[in-house]
Amino acid sequence: MPGVIIENLSGKKLSVLIAGLVVCQIACFLIGGFVAPNPSSADNILATKCLDPGNNSDAWFYVRGKGSCQRIDNYLNEDRLDYANRVVFAFQIPLPRDNVILDYSRWQQNLLGVLQIEVAYDSEAEMAPSTLLTIDAKIAYRNEGDPDNDWKYYASSLEERTVECSMEVKKEGDHYNCSIISLFELGSLHHDYYLINLRLPMDHKMNMNTHLGQIEDMWLVAINQNGGFTKIWLCLKTLFFPCIIAIVVWFWKRVHQLSRIPVLLEYMLLALGCALTFLNTPFELITLFYDFPFMVLLADIRQGIFYAALLSFWLVFAGEHLMIQDNEHRNQLRNYWKHLSAVFTGCLSLFIFDICERGIQLLNPFYSIWVTKIGTNVAVTFIIVAMASAGIYFVFLCYMLLQVFGNISIKRQALPSMSNVRRLHYEGIIYRFKFLMLVTLFCAAMTITGFILGQASEAEGRWKWDDDLHLDYTSAFFTGVYGMWNVYIFALMVLYAPSHKQWPSEMDINIATTEEIEFSPLSHSNMHDGANEISALTSFARKAAFD
Repeated sequence: MPGVIIENLSGKKLSVLIAGLVVCQIACFLIGGFVAPNPSSADNILATKCLDPGNNSDAWFYVRGKGSCQRIDNYLNEDRLDYANRVVFAFQIPLPRDNVILDYSRWQQNLLGVLQIEVAYDSEAEMAPSTLLTIDAKIAYRNEGDPDNDWKYYASSLEERTVECSMEVKKEGDHYNCSIISLFELGSLHHDYYLINLRLPMDHKMNMNTHLGQIEDMWLVAINQNGGFTKIWLCLKTLFFPCIIAIVVWFWKRVHQLSRIPVLLEYMLLALGCALTFLNTPFELITLFYDFPFMVLLADIRQGIFYAALLSFWLVFAGEHLMIQDNEHRNQLRNYWKHLSAVFTGCLSLFIFDICERGIQLLNPFYSIWVTKIGTNVAVTFIIVAMASAGIYFVFLCYMLLQVFGNISIKRQALPSMSNVRRLHYEGIIYRFKFLMLVTLFCAAMTITGFILGQASEAEGRWKWDDDLHLDYTSAFFTGVYGMWNVYIFALMVLYAPSHKQWPSEMDINIATTEEIEFSPLSHSNMHDGANEISALTSFARKAAFD
């Protein structure tokens, strides 16, 4: 039986391979920790309050250059009642820095806007703890070289947001403590400058914005992906992309050189390699030249496909080495339908959630599933279920791997009765296999941890962690886990590729007949199935199911 490379590769060559992969993994972590900047950055922009004398909803109000904004310095409550529908809150982004006019770069990929309102306490216009806020919002853009007034329409919408405000000790003029409001999300940053105009239209007949209290100011928190992080991220993708394609082609070519048909584990490895290749494809480079607002949604879909392939592979990988099936039904994907259906259901749920959020944002960037109580409850439910499912999956995978270790340990009791050459051969295989299983467990733990942290971050609205540390744990974790996926799957492709070496060797060709009987199949059908095993270890350990 030729077996696989992990069983026949010399210890020296295996050590060199592992050392190279470990160096690559450490490099990915260090690049994220010491080279790459924070994944995202945030700017706080105070709104400029402009007066629209003609109440022209089609006009754009901007504050830099030859601005069209007639500033309102004293925004008092009595004035607000007089011309509430003529007040425009203008945000022109990005902000200048050190008297330098900055512009957005296409490397920054996306833009998220979060609104914070400042409401002063007024005993005559007291604000309820939960108030429905109606916002007439518009976004425009222009590019470098365009005239100051050449703002082009991007999107607009009349949105409702629920704002929660509280105040422990009510004192005239003090500010409420109000919750943040999700405003918009752009899936691409294809233009240099953006302008946001917000109005709070008041209508007593429709009871629109009549109980807002005294809104003094608005703050916009503009969050975008850092261009430096994008460059590092795309460099890693561009580096890993051809490597994974090459190893997938090499692996499948070696499989087809065999006289047998590919087994289930080899098909799963091929699917996993293809999913990783799809994830590695640097589609983001296209956004440097063309406007693709759906790139964030595409990134989520690609990651979801990879998660589904990776989680499914681990279940089949552990199950095929568990070897508790009989020969008639083993090596078939339908034996794992319960396990795979759970993974598929979880990934499908997250896909539906993503479509409901980012899919609709392609048409209306101001839309958010989080703005209503029902939408928030649905979103939180999806995220909690996904996090719980990930935790349960990891526990179940640990249980399966423990069963695999137990099965191998029981079968290992037969080793002392073998010849010295054969015993050392199988002991080496078992040691290497257990090490690979521990690496698999570590990779699963890191993947599940990253998934749970990502879901928790989305649920809590946290985009930045520790900004004061020189070592950025967020960037290091992102690049480290991404590098780990590539290194791990590369190693699997290499180590589980069919080996050209034959075993037993010439010196062991005259081994005892009794030992040949010990490892010979029980029947002709078993002999046919044994020829289709992926490795000597699976053939060795599967026999425990029949003993």
